[in-house]
Amino acid sequence: MQLFVFIVAGLMILGGAVGVITRSHPVHAALSLILTLFGVAVMYVAQEAHFLAAVQVIVYAGAIVVLFLFVIMLLGVDKAEDLQIEPFRLQRKTAALVGGGVIGLVVFAAISSRDNIGFVKPPQSNSVKSVDVALHDNNIRRLARDLFSDHVLAFELTSVLLVIAVVGTVLLARRAPKTSTEDPA
Repeated sequence: MQLFVFIVAGLMILGGAVGVITRSHPVHAALSLILTLFGVAVMYVAQEAHFLAAVQVIVYAGAIVVLFLFVIMLLGVDKAEDLQIEPFRLQRKTAALVGGGVIGLVVFAAISSRDNIGFVKPPQSNSVKSVDVALHDNNIRRLARDLFSDHVLAFELTSVLLVIAVVGTVLLARRAPKTSTEDPA
């Protein structure tokens, strides 16, 4: 049964990801993104990470995709754009350079942290249930300490960045008032 759930969730994730890339209509691409996020939530449930699955559905499939759809609708999807005309001349070269840098950083981080990855050995106890509860409680405490002490600044900066993105979207979507070229006199 676990193999079946894994295969179905994997197909959901891959199908949604391909849909995000290949769909030309932005709303259809956002709906494909929802399919991908639900597939990831199913994977979390299969790994018995129910909290992460709920957060995946509520935060990502709910709030973030709704924000994407709001921005898409605000900007207007009825406009056809010519993809051959680039508003910024160096846009593709800069994107390739930044993408290569991000891939390099991820590879470097994976290589440098492979020695630090370890497994917590559960304490010896007669009751398996008490060991599971103790390990889960320890994980929650570690997560809370990490989020609310070490990475508070990063989360605050992310929230400021999202607010700036929404304000920028509203300003970009705002149409300039039509000026009349006729002389009123």
